[in-house]
Amino acid sequence: MNHITKERTMQPINTAICSFGMSGRVFHAPFISTHPGFQFYAVWERSKQLAQEKFPSVKTFRTLEEMLADDAIELVVVNTPNITHYDYVKQALLAGKHVICEKPFTVTVAEAEELIALADEKNLKLSVYHNRRYDSDYKTIKSVLDQKLLGNMVEAEFHFDRFKEEISPKAHKEIAMKGTGALYDLGSHLIDQALQLFGMPTAVFADIAVMRPVSQVDDYFEVLLYYPSSRVRIKGSYQVREALPGYVLHGSKGSFIKPKTDVQEAQLQAGMLPTDAAYGIEPETEKGLLHTETDSNITRTYIPSFSGNYMAYYEGMFQAIRHNKTVPVTAAEATQVIRIIEAAFLSSEQKKLFDL
Repeated sequence: MNHITKERTMQPINTAICSFGMSGRVFHAPFISTHPGFQFYAVWERSKQLAQEKFPSVKTFRTLEEMLADDAIELVVVNTPNITHYDYVKQALLAGKHVICEKPFTVTVAEAEELIALADEKNLKLSVYHNRRYDSDYKTIKSVLDQKLLGNMVEAEFHFDRFKEEISPKAHKEIAMKGTGALYDLGSHLIDQALQLFGMPTAVFADIAVMRPVSQVDDYFEVLLYYPSSRVRIKGSYQVREALPGYVLHGSKGSFIKPKTDVQEAQLQAGMLPTDAAYGIEPETEKGLLHTETDSNITRTYIPSFSGNYMAYYEGMFQAIRHNKTVPVTAAEATQVIRIIEAAFLSSEQKKLFDL
């Protein structure tokens, strides 16, 4: 390693964020600003100075083109409305920047595949921020499955529910167009988790609907993923006041039931930094119930949760950019999520099973 290359690997990665709404303020800036491998260098804000109020050294740009023209920027976080992801990621790659794209990656598989090819051509890192892989509840169920504590998997059900009678104040989330609605928003998290745990299914059956009179976009979904010897159901609704367990898994030896109780989003919203000792730790009351058989002994116990840690994603990005490791969430993996979403909409519209 020559002197220039070694110096480069020691420098923080100058990072720009394309929006400083909730996503930028809660899910990206706290990690970019506290990880020693990154420098929160710039933000695209069309009229406000919200980022600069909290981070005085950050540069504010009024247009994307102006921001992408800054040669000091190495990494761009595209955290704008879903319909813009394809265009903004493409512009950032063409400008020679590594990219983190918020989930869902794109609106269509065709868009995703084009961006992957472009990143490969430019030899740039492209990753999608499927941060829910780093939730405490997901990490806990993954450990249960990795240890084969339930025997052979038979059935799993994942929920991401909310109670919202009103529509979102964010207008771009409520327009009836491709890329909006609960399945693209919340469902993409659950689909990514299911694919990480069980791989790609052989077929999809879905029911997607608009339940609230005030809504123009889907606010209810149920997607059934078919596997050769098991079934995985993902569900989400904006009309659930009393939430069911977030994760229910049944196997040939036992069951595991876990509330969806990752605390990171709430902590970040309240201003806690990821460097705080209490960050990501679930309350003791939210342990998962493991009821299974081991060595002919049937046990029913509550097991402690893993800590949530979105910083692990950014550490993975640092290693990918500075040490040429694989990005923590590949664009190819995120494309499979979009493939399932497209199949789910077709299934729901045609009211039939859709083979993959």
